[in-house]
Amino acid sequence: MSKLWITLAALAAVIGLSACNTIEGLGKDLSRAGDKIEEAAKKK
Repeated sequence: MSKLWITLAALAAVIGLSACNTIEGLGKDLSRAGDKIEEAAKKK
């Protein structure tokens, strides 16, 4: 039974760490999109 809990904890840790990278990447993409919109607005 304890082996099951260790496996579940490891799986949760892996999913949590990969989600952080995904969210960080999404934040960078949104920031770049915002920068492009800002640049376009300044040109007008």
